[in-house]
Amino acid sequence: MPSDSFLLMDNIKIKYMNIKVLWADDEIDLLKPHILFLESKGYEVIPVVSGDDALEVMKKERIDIVLLDENMPGLTGIETVKRMKALNSNIPVVMITKSEEEHIMEDAIGSNIADYLIKPVNPNQIWICLKKNTENVKIVSEKKTMDYQQAFRNISMKISDHLSLNEWEELYKELVYWELALENIEDPGISEILTQQKEEANTQFARFIMKNYINWLNGKGDEKPILSHTALKEKVFPCISEKQPVFLFVIDNLRYDQWKSIQPFIHNYFYVENEDIHYSILPTATHYARNALFSGLLPSEIEKKYPGLWLNENDEGGKNQHEQELLAEYLKRHGKNVKFSFYKILNLDFGKKVFEAFHQLLNNPFNVIIFNFVDMLSHARTDVDLIRELAQDEKSYRSVTASWFENSLLLDMLKFLSAKKIPVFITTDHGAIKIDRPLKMVGDRNVNTNLRYKVGKNMDYPAKEVFEIKNPADAYLPKEGITSQFVFATRNDFFAYPNNYNYYVSYYKNTFQHGGISMEEMMVPCVKLLPK
Repeated sequence: MPSDSFLLMDNIKIKYMNIKVLWADDEIDLLKPHILFLESKGYEVIPVVSGDDALEVMKKERIDIVLLDENMPGLTGIETVKRMKALNSNIPVVMITKSEEEHIMEDAIGSNIADYLIKPVNPNQIWICLKKNTENVKIVSEKKTMDYQQAFRNISMKISDHLSLNEWEELYKELVYWELALENIEDPGISEILTQQKEEANTQFARFIMKNYINWLNGKGDEKPILSHTALKEKVFPCISEKQPVFLFVIDNLRYDQWKSIQPFIHNYFYVENEDIHYSILPTATHYARNALFSGLLPSEIEKKYPGLWLNENDEGGKNQHEQELLAEYLKRHGKNVKFSFYKILNLDFGKKVFEAFHQLLNNPFNVIIFNFVDMLSHARTDVDLIRELAQDEKSYRSVTASWFENSLLLDMLKFLSAKKIPVFITTDHGAIKIDRPLKMVGDRNVNTNLRYKVGKNMDYPAKEVFEIKNPADAYLPKEGITSQFVFATRNDFFAYPNNYNYYVSYYKNTFQHGGISMEEMMVPCVKLLPK
């Protein structure tokens, strides 16, 4: 990690505006000691004696929070709250009253107040209430920043170490945790440092993959991860029986951080029994990884065993049109001779038809439903200016995914299955990474168009910057010609052709792509959910 990252981390500070408090009480003069106490704590207090006066102040001043006596001459506290909310619906109002009558408390809470205090109140009680309702973000941000400062050096040491397979998974989960924990902190320095740490981790991760990937495929070495072609056999198939239906949802192109962003919406309906990582095979693209997922075979094995169900890069037609047939063969090979359903949901209308049939699907021991929204989002983010703006960075990319999920048919399906006490699996074929650094690539017109991997012959590229598989058979990849080979971009690199280079680079830079080697593309979630 560059030394300036450590210096920047040591100098991180968070700045916040002074808190301005409007306090309305017809006996405000008696509260002078309280006001002086709050001012000594750094608050600016504006005292008024009525609801009408408070509303006039709100029209002229920026107010952060209101302390409001419930029983004042003229406008009551409840009436004042309603008018305040009409002026500023987000203003936090703390109601203070002498009465403990339940109906008054209910009226106040129904008026969307932030807090409720019973007189007499002491200065410390007011201070704690203000901190809770105005400085919560500051306190949380400062605590998270401090915690990350403490974790930063430890993470850096881990990245520079020789990590095992499990240690890489834990490190990636830790980085995702901090990415989510810090995403609402406004200090750009923190984001910059975390980005640098992830980039360094991806550099080391690529070296780890290049050293071990071929051995994994051939069953060599002490460690072997769950890969695309073994994920269903290891995680899902043991749960398939005639006793109870099982549903598998495959969300195409779902990263681990996106899973964590949608998990809160599932919390009320399911327990997470297992949250595992499986590794997408190379290339980390639907053509390869998802066919491997549903067949239990690596690409060259599919081509050899089921030649009619595999299409190479330059063949005409959809590359994933035979997944259902491959899954049927996979189930038979493992003694799962059960009735199953298989649906790909590419649009809302078809999704509704599938959902309408859910009662019938409960009769099947196994049901597979693929959602392509996230993959379509990734591609649309490249091609559609509006989507570029909506998903311009990692945070917004997660946010759009979470917003879709919160209002999706998928969540409706999960709610239905929870009510029916049906276990569910959620996984994906691969993830995506935001690309930033172009690598010049020269190749003929038969070279594929993917930005993160290339397959072909007579290609010219910076060999030290990529992962080369000169003999595709070593990685169980189809060999389309005698001299064809595969080349994979690592980290956040992407391949760009010299022709019209500047336009090409500017068009694709900072888009989300897949096919290469990174934690985001390869380490993907495989989750088992049990209904609550």
